Parts: sequence; C-alpha cells; structure tokens
Amino acid sequence: MSGLGAEVALEVRCDELAQTCAHLQRQLARAKGKSADLVAAVERAALESSSIAGRGKAVKAPKRDKRPGGEVALLHLTDWQLGKQTESYDTEVCRRRVMTAVAKVLRLTEIQRAAHPVDEIHVMLGGDLIENVTIFKMQPFEVDSSATMQVFAAATLIESVLLTLLENFDRVVVHEVRGNHGRIGQKGETPDNWDRVVGRIVRERLIDPRLAWEAPDNWYAIGEIGEYRFLLVHGDQVKSFGGNTPAFGIIRKATAWSSGVLEGWNDLYLGHYHHVSQFQIPNGGRVFMTGSTESGSEYAREFVSAKGKASQRLHFVDPRAGRVTAEYVLWLD
Repeated sequence: MSGLGAEVALEVRCDELAQTCAHLQRQLARAKGKSADLVAAVERAALESSSIAGRGKAVKAPKRDKRPGGEVALLHLTDWQLGKQTESYDTEVCRRRVMTAVAKVLRLTEIQRAAHPVDEIHVMLGGDLIENVTIFKMQPFEVDSSATMQVFAAATLIESVLLTLLENFDRVVVHEVRGNHGRIGQKGETPDNWDRVVGRIVRERLIDPRLAWEAPDNWYAIGEIGEYRFLLVHGDQVKSFGGNTPAFGIIRKATAWSSGVLEGWNDLYLGHYHHVSQFQIPNGGRVFMTGSTESGSEYAREFVSAKGKASQRLHFVDPRAGRVTAEYVLWLD
C-alpha cells in the first residue's frame, strides 16, 4: 500500500483539528441543550473545519484496465465505535484495524484483477462510526475521548481510507446511513446525527472528480451497480431485540421491505449487532450482516451473550448479471 493514506492520519493535522475541536466545544456549550441551536452549531463546525484544515490532497488516478467486462468491489464499513475503550480496543486500535481492512481489500482486489478488471469500488458507511458519550449513563467512563474528538478522528480516518482507495481504483462511490450511536442528545431530541456530521466533514475536505458521494436524508440508502441494487441500513430498525441476534425479526423486516415498501433491491446489508451472518429472504435475495472493528465489549458478553470477532465485509459484483460473485469477511483481530 502507498504511504499517501498514512499522510492524512490523525497526527498530520492534530494542531489544526485541535483548534477546530475547541471551537466546536465552545459552540456546543453555548447551545445549552436546545435542539435547533445544537444542530446549527454542529453544521457550522463541520463547514469551518474544512476551511481551517484545508482541502485534501489530489490523488493520481491509477492506470485503467482496458480489458472488456469487469466487476465492481463493494466494501461495507460499519460499527467502528471509534472512541470506545475496552481491554483490547481504543481509538488507535480502531484506526489500525480499519486500515488493515483496506490493505486486505487491495490484496483481494489484485486477486480478482488477475481474471478481469476491477476499476470501481462502492463504499458503504453503515453508521455507528463513533462511540459517542450520551447513549447510556455510564458511557463517559468507557471512552478514550470526547464526542468532538471522536467526530474529527473518524472523519480523518475515512479520508485516509478514501484517499488510499482513490490511489487504487479509478472511481470510488460512497453511500452512507446513520447509526443509533451517532444520535445527538437524547433519543428523538434532534433530527441530526454525528455520523452525518462526520460524512459532511469529509465531503467538504475531500473533493475529487473520481469520488461520488450519495448522502441520503433517509434512514436507508439504495445503491446501484449496473443491474445490482443493494439496500443499506444500520440495523437498529429491527426492534425485536431480546439479548441475541434477532434472526427472525431481521428476516421479517427484510421481507416487508422487499414487498414494495422500499423500491426494488437485490440484497440487504446491515451492521449494528457486531455479528457476521447471512440469511436468505423470499424475494431471492440475501441479508448480509457485517461485524464491528470493536473487541472486548462487556455489553456484548453480558447482554448479547456473544463475543464477535473484529471484522468488516468485502464483496465483488458482476454489474451485468446483477449479482454478487465473491464474498469475503475481512477478519481484523
């Protein structure tokens, strides 16, 4: 892997981002918990961060593969919980594991390229990119940084990921949805979400003609790769959660969504449960569950009765046939 992605790591702009973080903290304090003021302060800080830190560096496009045909890579990045601190996880571990996932993407892509071109990659940002500090009462004691620092660290990490991908793919398309850990304030208090703020910071900084960013206003996103259509949700929309992965609830919800509630799609991708699995649904498609980069969670052991291994997911898609042709779980522990 080239060193360009590493050049935009957290330490490169720590002084500039520290100024932005301090400014955001002052704005949030002045908001005094009022929803409208809080959201406005967050939006202003996202815009100001791009002017303070400057634009992202230009990336030279790789040489295009002129062979006919080809496939498209599809990467699911979700549930980083950046900022969470356990016996085996913190912000630095998160950063290393995410970049390890990217390195594996590049190696697996080279294997696929031995048979056909792979010039394009779609990146699904599935939410819960930060841990936050207000989701439950004891949460401030289980993080290594404030929500403000988590937001800018996550934005810097996403930028590193995308710059590295732009070095190795001719086109990069991003799809994003928000997660429950990204909510600002108490549940239902504000319409905005930290995951969306993270995405906007990166969009303001990283402008490249080969980078497309689909940022929906809804809780879901539907992406297209030729004849293949995928539905992306975070996963917290399934409410029948009783202490383990609610397979029946997920299948029931996916079946309802595929019946015309949401426009036609082939497969569903979700995270939230920090667990790797897949299910068949009646429309002929599948539900792909992706894990988390996190490890050592006491909550998972006690409540979910599970100890998921750190992972993300990579698929390759045939855009003409409209189907997934290769499936990889990127194990990161």
